[in-house]
Amino acid sequence: QVQLVESGGGLVQAGGSLRLACTASGLTFNFNAYSMAWFRQAPGKEREIVAAVAGDAGRTYYADSANLRFTISRDNTKNTVYLQMNSLKPEDTAVYYCARSRLIWSTDGRWYNNWGQGTLVTVSS
Repeated sequence: QVQLVESGGGLVQAGGSLRLACTASGLTFNFNAYSMAWFRQAPGKEREIVAAVAGDAGRTYYADSANLRFTISRDNTKNTVYLQMNSLKPEDTAVYYCARSRLIWSTDGRWYNNWGQGTLVTVSS
């Protein structure tokens, strides 16, 4: 069974940085065959996509809220995807989830069928 395990969350002051990591295990497929993404859900809000990266890392997507501050990357040799978050703001506070798409490329959460347990990011003002 595929498992995605996130790490790297925590408490940081506004303007600070965090790097999230998500490692996949129990794979029955090539990790580089599908897009991976980071989503987040803040209290009282719906889950939203933050960033996505294609299997070969040749294509990326960023939500407007993440553009120019966050960087998604992946190391297919380690079955790991990263999210580097800089210039963090209090509104970035949320539980961050990584997920694996069933498609080669997708930014629609409905096509993501493997999810991690989430890691909490708290940004203080």
